[in-house]
Amino acid sequence: MEKLIINPNCQPNEQGYFGEFGGAFIPEMLYKNVDELKTHYLDVIQKPEFQQEFRQLLRDYVGRPSPLYYSKKLSTQFNARVYLKREDLNHTGAHKINNTLGQILLAKHLNKKRIIAETGAGQHGVATATACALMGLPCTIYMGAVDIERQMPNVERMRLMGAEIIPAESRSKTLKDDTNEAMRAWINDPLETFYIIGSVVGPHPYPDMVTLFQSIISEEIKTQLQEKEQTAVPDYVIACVGGGSNAIGAFYHFIGNQHTKLIAVEAGGKGVSTGKTAASIAGGTKGILHGSKTYLMQTNDGQIIEPYSISAGLDYPGIGPVHAYLHDAKQIEVIAVDDQQAINAALDLAKNEGIIPALESAHALAALPMLNFENNPIVVINLSGRGDKDMLTFQKFIP
Repeated sequence: MEKLIINPNCQPNEQGYFGEFGGAFIPEMLYKNVDELKTHYLDVIQKPEFQQEFRQLLRDYVGRPSPLYYSKKLSTQFNARVYLKREDLNHTGAHKINNTLGQILLAKHLNKKRIIAETGAGQHGVATATACALMGLPCTIYMGAVDIERQMPNVERMRLMGAEIIPAESRSKTLKDDTNEAMRAWINDPLETFYIIGSVVGPHPYPDMVTLFQSIISEEIKTQLQEKEQTAVPDYVIACVGGGSNAIGAFYHFIGNQHTKLIAVEAGGKGVSTGKTAASIAGGTKGILHGSKTYLMQTNDGQIIEPYSISAGLDYPGIGPVHAYLHDAKQIEVIAVDDQQAINAALDLAKNEGIIPALESAHALAALPMLNFENNPIVVINLSGRGDKDMLTFQKFIP
């Protein structure tokens, strides 16, 4: 029977810290909820019966393993063996479903009766609504009013599956504000409500829990590369990072391996130096955001600087604490890609490969010209989602 494989090079301590990052900075009213999760999550998800049900759903419902596609055109263009990990082919169109199925199984084990979630690009919201429909649990999704407008196809998908959508109308009306609203709702109903966080953010144990559910991505990459290249170890793994769940999933089983360079690509927006950016490592400082210590964009007196990205899923003022730790430990390299570079990469992939990537994934693709490859390396790019949801944005740039 398949088991949960834990990488000792990427584990938090008992207080939920990865080095100095992480922890659980939460209101007193949530202590019981978070402590319940912290006490039980590892024991539950490591049980053979949990892993059997989880992996059966990933195989038969999600459609895993997602393909590892060799791109001849990208390989020729960039003098490398370029593979695309096709998370866009998962049921619901992104990597998010891996995590929502894991968390909803945990919620049922803990006898929770209602699910809430936040969403930016809408993919996590769709994945949560999907899991709730499958498991027969009521679902409430908090989504910024701005994101509702620019991600309307996903909004309608959520509604079709029975989810209630509540607009976040405060401040920037985007991902940060969705998370604020969802946490307030959790405080108001802490006993029966389970909050499914969509990324490796939030108080412990969420960053570690989401990491473990998404680690299936790098687990599959190792097996698939062994079949295709007779090695389980790539030279590069590239993934976009906002909160960072797709990135940590793609990186996880390569962390600590000195052979593999892990490249996390932030949303540079209109440019890191313009103030219109979501690049939390490039433009941020250490602080507390949504229950954990990490890098975030803030003023000198600790007020959040509103992020900006053309990509709704990367429009977040911080980064998951595990990525902050990996950056400071020099385990990953973080680079920023601006809006236009991401758009160009998406249009090129659509025209040359017949694959329309999500705007989030396009940031990872746009890193290719920035890296000078030598000796024909093996490069894996995590194509975290498909671009159907971004068509209204793409239409503005189609020649």
